[in-house]
Amino acid sequence: MSFIAKPKVAHPSLPRNELGLTRRDYEGAMSTLCAGCGHDSVTAAVIEAVWGLSIRPEALVKLSGIGCSSKTTAYFDSGGHGFNAVHGRMPSIATGANAANRNLHYIGLSGDGDTLSIGFGQFAHAMRRNVNMLYVIENNGVYGLTKGQFSASADIGSKAKRGEENVQPPIDPVLAALTLGCTFVARSFSGDKQQLVPLIQAGLRHQGFALIDVLSPCVTFNDHEGSTKSYAFVRDHYGEVVHADFVAPAAEIKASYAEGEVMPVTMHDGSRILLRKLDPSYDPTQRGKAFNYIRDKQARGEYVTGLIYIDETSPEFHTVNETSAQPLNQIPYERLTPGNAALGKILARYR
Repeated sequence: MSFIAKPKVAHPSLPRNELGLTRRDYEGAMSTLCAGCGHDSVTAAVIEAVWGLSIRPEALVKLSGIGCSSKTTAYFDSGGHGFNAVHGRMPSIATGANAANRNLHYIGLSGDGDTLSIGFGQFAHAMRRNVNMLYVIENNGVYGLTKGQFSASADIGSKAKRGEENVQPPIDPVLAALTLGCTFVARSFSGDKQQLVPLIQAGLRHQGFALIDVLSPCVTFNDHEGSTKSYAFVRDHYGEVVHADFVAPAAEIKASYAEGEVMPVTMHDGSRILLRKLDPSYDPTQRGKAFNYIRDKQARGEYVTGLIYIDETSPEFHTVNETSAQPLNQIPYERLTPGNAALGKILARYR
C-alpha cells in the first residue's frame, strides 16, 4: 500500500488551537480511496474534532484492522502512533496498548466487516472490559475491498450492484452495543459533519468504551437504487434522536445556550455534552428505553442518529484492572523485572 505525502504548507492566517497548531498539523497522507467515499468524510471529521480538542498529535493512538476502513488511519494525524492490526483483531491491540499507557488518546477505525463478522468477538470483549477508547465503525453494508459482497450489516431486501437481494438478517452494532453494556453509544452519518464532529469529541473525552456507528456509503459498490446504505436512502430515512453538541469547559460559551433548551451531561473531565431533545420523552441515560426506541424505529426503516446512550457510572478498564498510572515504558527495569525470588513467590500461589 503506497501513500502520497501532503505538502506541509499552511497559510499564516489559518486558525490555530490552544497548542498553536492548525488543522493541517493533524492531516496525514493523501487518500487513495474512491472519490466521494464516505470514509474520507469521517477522516475530515476526526481531524476537525482532534484539532478542536487541542490534543497533541503525538498523544493520539490510531488503530485499525483490515478493509477500506483500515486505510483511514493513514489519512489523519501523521505525527501520531499507528497500528494496522490483523483482520478483526484491532480491539485486542487497543486493549494491550491501553493497559501499557493510559496517558494517550485511543481511536479505533473499523468497518462493518472487520467489526461485525470476523472481529465480532473481539469487539464484544472490548466493550465488556470498558476499554477507554473511541471506536468508530465506518458502516457501508458491503465488503468494498473485495468488490461488493454483502456484509453482516446489510439489511434484508437490500440489493447489490449486480441485482441480487440480501436475505440474511443484519447485525445492528448499536443494538448489540446496548445489549453488551457499552457505556457510550451513538450513530451518525458521514455526510453530517455538524453532528459527527461533536460526537467524536465527546467519545474521545468519555471515560470508557465509546462507540460511534457511522453510516458511510460506498460510492463504488453500494450507492445505487435498492441499497439501504446509499446516500439517497440514508438522507431520506435519517432522523436525529437528539441534537448533540460538545462544549469544552469555558465560561464564554455558556451564554450561547438558553436555559431550558439543552440537557447537559457532565463528563469526568469537567467538559460537557449538551443535548437538545427533539423528543421530550427520550432519555439517553436509560439503556432499556434506548434499545426499544432504536428497535422500533428500525422496524419502520428509519436510522436514528445522535447520542443514543451514555453511562458515566460504570468503572472503566483501568479502574477495574488496577493498571499502572505510569506508562510501562517509563517504569524502571528493577520494578518490571523483580527477579527469580519474587517470581517464585508469585508462582507458589498457584501450586
